[in-house]
Order: sequence, then structure tokens, then C-alpha cells
Amino acid sequence: MTRTARTERTARPARTARTARTARAARRSRAGAGAVAGLAVVLMASVAGCGADAGEDRDPEHRSFALAGRTLTVDSDDSALELVAADVDEVEVTRWFEGRVMVGGKPRVTWEMEDDRLELRLKCDGLVADCAARHRIEVPRGVAVAVRSDDGSVTAKGFAEPLEVRSADGAVRVGDTSGPLELHTDDASVQALGVASRSVRVSTQNGSVKLELGVVPDLVESRSDDGSISIGLPRDTSYRIETGSDDGSVDVSVPRDEGSSHVVTAHTQDGSVTVRTVD
Repeated sequence: MTRTARTERTARPARTARTARTARAARRSRAGAGAVAGLAVVLMASVAGCGADAGEDRDPEHRSFALAGRTLTVDSDDSALELVAADVDEVEVTRWFEGRVMVGGKPRVTWEMEDDRLELRLKCDGLVADCAARHRIEVPRGVAVAVRSDDGSVTAKGFAEPLEVRSADGAVRVGDTSGPLELHTDDASVQALGVASRSVRVSTQNGSVKLELGVVPDLVESRSDDGSISIGLPRDTSYRIETGSDDGSVDVSVPRDEGSSHVVTAHTQDGSVTVRTVD
């Protein structure tokens, strides 16, 4: 009986020691996980506090691409774009890029021309990543341009040929054009100021529309699901106006004629509509 009692007394401390070791290991595991999480938060905060700015690139790259035909498609996944009609023989592209990935692969940008399609890509993947790119594209005069942008603002000026811009997420700004315009964005505003285009089609799902035309247009079509629409027209003639807003005011102050061949439409679901004359 005495030996059995001693055996039981020595067994209890062993279980207590194992329990203590398990508890210490659990505390160390939680502490390690907390440290990793804390480090990730610090890294993300440091990146967020000083976001990448392509304008900080003091040594931009430049490349020329031959274009055989008279049309150009620019396909960009994540970059601000500036397109200019210029007195050049090839498509001249200047690229600014800034990027850092603290946990992940090295960021990179690529550019490639295949037939009449210029493809611009940015790869910036990782747990803590921050990148920004900007491209200035000089296009030979007389070339029709189509832009497909997944993310990033698009500006264009100087085009006398058809210009089409479709952006999934980014503002569209156009000026000094005389060719037909088609401007569409899913989530941002659209502006076309000081243009001499006679055909203008504009739409946005979430943003305002502002148009100012320097010549009497044959057709202006504008639509916004959520945003105001403002259209400025020359006072030289009268227009057939079709407007509508599900939730907002409508103000038309240009001469109207239901039989006019100059047609202007402006419709928004949520926002005001203004059609006025400009000098």
C-alpha cells in the first residue's frame, strides 16, 4: 500500500509539468502569430502611408513601335494613359513606373505591340504591394484609336480621326478633337471640352458627364446611371433635344426645334441635366 501511494504522488507532478509545457507552447504560438500579424499591419501601414506615384520615376523608359495600318488599339490593365496625336512616324511610348512589394514577387511592367494592338501590363502581386504606372503615347496623325483600360485614367487630345475609349475604372478626359468620339467608363466621370467632333457618344455607370462643343454637332448621346450631365452647345442653330432624369432637375436653355437634324440626348437616373449655349 505504501509503495502504491508513493507511485501516485510521483505521477501527479509529471502531468502538471506536461500541462505547463503545453500552455507555454500555446502562449509562444499565439505570441508568434501576433507578431507576424503585427508586422503585416506595420508593413501595410507603411506602404499605405506613402503610396506609389509614377511621377516619382525620374528616369522614364522610352520605346518606339512600328504601326503598319491606320488603326491602333491600346490595351492596358493598370496604368494612367495620356494619348496625343503627334507628328511622328511610329507609335512613341514613354513609361513611368514606381513599385514596391514587401512580401511577394518583384513588380514589373511590360509593353508589346502585335499587329495594331499595343498591350501594356503591370504585375504587382504580394501581401504588401504598391505600384503605379503612367504611359504617354504619341500616335501618328491620321490614325484611328481605340483604348481599352481596366484601371486608370485616360486623357486624349489632338485627334482628327475616330477615337473610342472604354474604361472599367478611371476618369476619361478628351480635348482638341474633331473626329467622332465614343467615351465610356463604368466607374468615373467623363469630360470632353473644346471639341469639334460632330458625333459624340458618352456613357458612365457612376459619374458625371461634362461636354462642351465648339462646332454644331449632328449627334450627341449622353447617359449616366448615377451622376449629373452638363452639355454646352454653340448658339448658331436650334436642336432636337431629348432629356430625362429620374431624380434631379432638367434645365434646357438652347434653341429647340423638333424637326432639327442636330440631335442631342441626355438621360440620367440620379442627377441633374443641363443643356446650355456656350460662346
